[in-house]
Amino acid sequence: MCLCTSNKQNWNDILTCFTGSDQVSDERGDIMAKNKDARPPSFAVSVVGLSGTEKEKGNCGVGKSCLCNRYIRPNADNYYSEHTSVLSTIDFGGRVVNNDHFLYWGEVSHRGDDGLDCKIQVIEQTEFIDDQTFLPHRSTNLQPYTKRAASTKLQSAEKLMYICTDQLGLEQDFDQKQMPDGKLNIDGFVLCIDVSKGCNRKFDDQMKFVNSLYSQIIKSKKPIVVAATKCDEFVEQHLRDLQAFVASKKNLLLIETSARSNVNAELCFNALIQQLDKTRGKPKTVPYLEAYKIQRQLVASVTDRFEKLIVHTLRDYHTTWKMVMNNLKGQPDYEEFITLEGSRKARNMFTKHIAQLKQEHIKRRREEYLTTLPKTLNNLLNNLEEVEHLSWPEAQSVIRNRADFQYWFVVLEQTPWDETDHIDISDRRIPFDILDTPDGERIYHNHVQHLLSEKRRVEMKDRFKKTLERVHFISAGQPWEEVMCFVMEDEAYKYITESDRRDVYCRHQQEIVERAKEDFQEMLFEHAELFYDLDLNATPSCNKMSEIHCVLNEEPRYRALQKLAPDRESLLLKHIGFVYHPTKETCLSGQNCVDLKVEQVLGNRLVQLDHGRSNLYYNSANIDKINLCLLGREGLSQELANEIRAQSTDDEYTLDGKIYELELLPVDVNSTLLFSHSWVTTFKPHGCFCVFNSIESLNCIGDCIGRIRAEIAQSRRDRFARPLPFILILANQRDNVCKNIPILRHQGQQLANKLQCTFVDIPSGAFPRKFTEFQIKQGLRAVLEGLKHNFDVLAPLPSIKDMSETDLRIVMCAMCWDPFSVDLILSPFLDSHCCSAGHPGQSNTLLLDKIIGDSRRRIQVTVLSYHTAIGVRKDEMVHGYILVYSAKRKASMATLRAFLAEVQDVIPVQMVAITDSQADFFENDAIKELMTEGEHIATEITAKFTALYSLSQYHRQTEVFTPFFNEVLEKKQHIESSFLFDSSSRECTTGASEDVFPTSPHSHSPAYNTYYPESDDDNEAPPPYSPIGDDVQLLPTPSERAKYRIDLEGNEYPVHSTPIGEHERNHKVPPPVRPKPVLPKPNVKKLDPNLLKTIEAGMRSNRRIPRGPTTHSEDVEASDNYADPVDTLLRSRGFHNDDIYAVPDDAHSRLVKIRNSFGGLHGLHGGGEEENGFDRKSQAGRRPSKYKHRSKILFSKTKAYQRRFHSDSDGEESGPATQKKKKGRAHRGSEEDPLLSPADPWKGGIDNPAITSDPEQEDKKMKKKKTPKTPKEPKKPKSSKPPKPLYPPTRRNWESNYFGVPLQNLVTPDRPIPLFIEKCVDYIEHTGLTTEGVYRVSGNKTDQDNIQKQFDQDHSIDFVAMDVAVNAAAGALKAFFADLPDPLIPYSLHPELVEAAKIVDYIERLQVLREIVEKFPSVNYQVFKYIITHLNRVSQHSKSTLMTADNLSICFWPTLMRPDFENKDTLSTTKLNQAVIESFIVQSDYFFHGGEVAESSGSEGTPPPPQHCHNMVEALLPLQLPPPLQPQQIQHTLHPDPLI
Repeated sequence: MCLCTSNKQNWNDILTCFTGSDQVSDERGDIMAKNKDARPPSFAVSVVGLSGTEKEKGNCGVGKSCLCNRYIRPNADNYYSEHTSVLSTIDFGGRVVNNDHFLYWGEVSHRGDDGLDCKIQVIEQTEFIDDQTFLPHRSTNLQPYTKRAASTKLQSAEKLMYICTDQLGLEQDFDQKQMPDGKLNIDGFVLCIDVSKGCNRKFDDQMKFVNSLYSQIIKSKKPIVVAATKCDEFVEQHLRDLQAFVASKKNLLLIETSARSNVNAELCFNALIQQLDKTRGKPKTVPYLEAYKIQRQLVASVTDRFEKLIVHTLRDYHTTWKMVMNNLKGQPDYEEFITLEGSRKARNMFTKHIAQLKQEHIKRRREEYLTTLPKTLNNLLNNLEEVEHLSWPEAQSVIRNRADFQYWFVVLEQTPWDETDHIDISDRRIPFDILDTPDGERIYHNHVQHLLSEKRRVEMKDRFKKTLERVHFISAGQPWEEVMCFVMEDEAYKYITESDRRDVYCRHQQEIVERAKEDFQEMLFEHAELFYDLDLNATPSCNKMSEIHCVLNEEPRYRALQKLAPDRESLLLKHIGFVYHPTKETCLSGQNCVDLKVEQVLGNRLVQLDHGRSNLYYNSANIDKINLCLLGREGLSQELANEIRAQSTDDEYTLDGKIYELELLPVDVNSTLLFSHSWVTTFKPHGCFCVFNSIESLNCIGDCIGRIRAEIAQSRRDRFARPLPFILILANQRDNVCKNIPILRHQGQQLANKLQCTFVDIPSGAFPRKFTEFQIKQGLRAVLEGLKHNFDVLAPLPSIKDMSETDLRIVMCAMCWDPFSVDLILSPFLDSHCCSAGHPGQSNTLLLDKIIGDSRRRIQVTVLSYHTAIGVRKDEMVHGYILVYSAKRKASMATLRAFLAEVQDVIPVQMVAITDSQADFFENDAIKELMTEGEHIATEITAKFTALYSLSQYHRQTEVFTPFFNEVLEKKQHIESSFLFDSSSRECTTGASEDVFPTSPHSHSPAYNTYYPESDDDNEAPPPYSPIGDDVQLLPTPSERAKYRIDLEGNEYPVHSTPIGEHERNHKVPPPVRPKPVLPKPNVKKLDPNLLKTIEAGMRSNRRIPRGPTTHSEDVEASDNYADPVDTLLRSRGFHNDDIYAVPDDAHSRLVKIRNSFGGLHGLHGGGEEENGFDRKSQAGRRPSKYKHRSKILFSKTKAYQRRFHSDSDGEESGPATQKKKKGRAHRGSEEDPLLSPADPWKGGIDNPAITSDPEQEDKKMKKKKTPKTPKEPKKPKSSKPPKPLYPPTRRNWESNYFGVPLQNLVTPDRPIPLFIEKCVDYIEHTGLTTEGVYRVSGNKTDQDNIQKQFDQDHSIDFVAMDVAVNAAAGALKAFFADLPDPLIPYSLHPELVEAAKIVDYIERLQVLREIVEKFPSVNYQVFKYIITHLNRVSQHSKSTLMTADNLSICFWPTLMRPDFENKDTLSTTKLNQAVIESFIVQSDYFFHGGEVAESSGSEGTPPPPQHCHNMVEALLPLQLPPPLQPQQIQHTLHPDPLI
């Protein structure tokens, strides 16, 4: 009942809003207060209406039972729409009907809006019909219905409450409640009138019956309420008639109801109760339609909430209704819906939702399958040619036959799949029957179309890629927008999408960038001399960085990364960091580093050496059996075998007095036996005779030899098996004319040279046979020579000494990233049986035990990259260097040159060029050039040169380096003496006198470091170059050649090297002797400042501090009998000299400086024997020099960079101001000594022995030396001679009527400022005053050009609409001034401005400047005023732009003044010119707007620096890596200290 009450309460709440009754009478309140504890009143209501037989009432009743049911039991589950009045006699006599013509419906507790409770008992007066006779049942009351229904007293003992028709006869199955006391007194009536169409019943007949019934009821004087029933099907006319009937009666109330829709049923009884109890508020009568609308809204709201509850609760379509009811019980939304709509509707909604969930699940699975199907088809049918013409059924058949069909599909026994249990299986394979659906066929056809379109798309993308490749002006970092306009008409461009275009261009850009970066990196390696002049762990100075940028800027590969300047700078810094801090971990080649490769190869191969030696199948030098393979074409090999057997006796052949047993194996070149490895291992040939008699057979022989070698080398497990010698034999042509013999002989000799094998020619004379005895013997001798050679190599290794002892230490250097395998350069050692692993911990070292000279020697060979070998070169003793380079790579040669330049010239060098074959030398000019350069360098420094060919097997033998090892062994003692001397010299501590200067390790030492003490009787200059003059014999003498005749000239083992023997003058160095004491020249006291500056430029920042105490006394004892290197002297002063050695004075024990060999200094001996301009005695006792001073090539490459750099920086270094004297702590310059003050420090002087003497220059120097020095008079202003106007070439590549024309053509009296300037300035001031680096950071040149081009076409362009970059606009503005025929500041006023800038007094300086600026032409003045005022405004925003007046003046003064930078006078005034523009910017109000002088900063208030300050020594600050620092950011002046 609580649910019913709740529902009633909701309904009452709704009705309250219509009644408007919100007050309760005081009287009723008092009554309720008095009767608070009394039982609630009870009212009995009788529901009456048309009843009777079917004839009287029709097929259906008027709805009395339904109205009672809805009121008493309003829950939808308890509402029954069918209540029959036709009963059997048994049912009529049952306890429910109890033989009465009325039904007791039970009672309802009712609480009104005022809170008063009452009980309502409902009686329905009807008339039951006998189901047999269809007449009314007989009962105790035989009155007609109209009188019986109006009765107010009813009685029926033990009568049960009626629930539904099914209750009759089954009373025990239903709730049994008796009518209280068996009797009731009726308090009111509800008169039911059916306003629907009715069933076989006329409304007028019903109204007649109602009038009769009403007349009887009214007699009882009980309240009556008329209920219009079935209003959900009402007839409008019937309702109007009923309303008229009610209106005609007094105090009669009409309630429009519908039991089926549950509308106004409760209101009907409430209205009656109000008439029974006047104390209750009168309810408002609500018309049916309005009440129905309210009810529907309530039902819709409850239904919506229930649906949401169902959706939220149910996620699995396997859930049952019972589970849902248990879960939802107690939920308000569920209970309300059950009350209003009933469980059946709730279950229907549940069932519908479950079906929806299932369909959604099937739909998801179907979508998953259909989504996976294209991917599946792409895996199974990805070949367009296969499926392009297949129908869908044929394609299904192909799919089923695929091997991986079961991986993608599942075949179900029952179909379709969505009606089987497969929907609940987690198997994600696609049901095969889904392919039979239209969706499956559609996806297949889409797949075919996709393959077609993808094929077309790929083709078009490839075509577009090729189109881009044909556009050669695309540079690295160039944006797509700049390139797009050039390819828009391409068909492929139009076909593919913008995304594809950008993707292709992005890939193309990546290739360009990667290629440009690789080229840039290769370029850096090619400039090795530029980087490798500093010691390890050094830091490049500012000047060094400037030099690097200056040199590289000339390279197209440097400029190719102009748009990727940060990446380029990063690559450069990374390269510099690696050069000065090289390790194999930081090697730029990564895993291709030579050090790593060598460690891997040696680690893999040296482990097996001891096992390999035991596998040799010959072990004695006494060979008495030779296995020969005979190779020929078309039976030629068999003919040779027959000839050999004919010359043999029982397979024994006599050669040179010895008998050999011969085993022959003739093989045709086309035989498959050649390519079977078994014949080599089973037959074990000692050599192979290859015979030919035509060009075709020769070609076949060449191919077979190459293939045999490749196959054997690839599959040979025995690394120590000897190489197989091949002998080419030309067969005589008996049946043919001899005209082909010369051609065959030439071709055979060429092939023999290429394959590194022996060629046996036809002997002169006529022979009847194809082969002669001479040819066979020559071939056998070649085979035996090869065997003898191999026996020497493969001899067992006796234990000659302890493993830790080595006779020679050789370092082999190779370049990382060179295009050859490390195995190639290691093979001469590893393929030898005298090779073993190095000492523990030396993973890149191997040991060779070879017979050199008269005894066996142990040679330690360390194979390193050049970057690792740099440290070894300086710190460890090395007896010789094998320097390897690739003849295909310029960078490899450059790195070799840079490394070799710093190697001491007492250490022998073997240079090795690597290429594919000898043919490369003749076919490739670049290879020829690099090989020729290497050979020339070897010739100049008297080194050995050889070439290794990657396609040749010969050079993979240790004998390639035997002559070099012999040379090293001969020079071993002198090499070790020099090393020990250098080591002791570096470790000793010496004092420094005022004339001794520490020397930079990177200063350029004179040739051979030979020093000539000054002497009055020797005025000749030393040789201008190294001792190797033009007339020096570089080739060995015949006697020297004889030493290595076997190695150099053998047919089987030719050494392709420069045949240089031991040149007596250049290589045999006597033991060091005590030098002759010399006296210093008294008038040489100071070092020239320009020279000092040059020396400082090469100085490294982290210097090595010598050990031991430092002394400044002039009397220092010599530590030994040798001259002390100046490197051992005190370096703390920070200056360097080119004097390498200091020679002790035996008489006075004083250190004196040994003069340089250039510029008129004298030799060690005033006269005596000289050869090639070089003193042999001095050379015999000379100190070790470096190879760069013995080679024109090495020296010129090193000097070339300095000349180029200094020539570029000459304007800044050698102006008038720089000609003054510099004073420093460690030297004293001298103006009196012209030898130490060359006019061009980089072109001559003590650090350049490469420059030949110039008689005219020498004569000038002598005159200058003899002319006494006179004080210079002050320079007069040059205002009388203005500079020559400079007209730079225009930067534009298009014709323009606006840009590049005179300024006066662009202005008018009304517009004194050119329009373009105004637009640029306005745009910059509106958008660019927050841009960092405006005017300093360069804009994109293309954007600048576009701005000017568009302005040319339309002067009204809007920069804002164009979205112009601020820096581009600033660049275009500067370009405008740069393109003017004459600079904005006239040339004629430049001298006056410079002189004004020199005025010390600041106010006076400004006044003079204002007078000068007033001399400007009127047009120039207005524009200058405008632009300077603009720059002043920009400088006021320096916090955001970082552009102060000083920065702006640096950016603008060259544009506004356009000086001639080739004029040294101009270069000397650059700082003054900049200061002038800065003053104009800072004081623009004073100059142009009549303002006062602005408060000046410290820099502006200071007078200009005096001229002599320009020559002060600037501090060289180390450049920290990374990031890069620009040179202008670190140029600080170091105040001079007094010179010592």
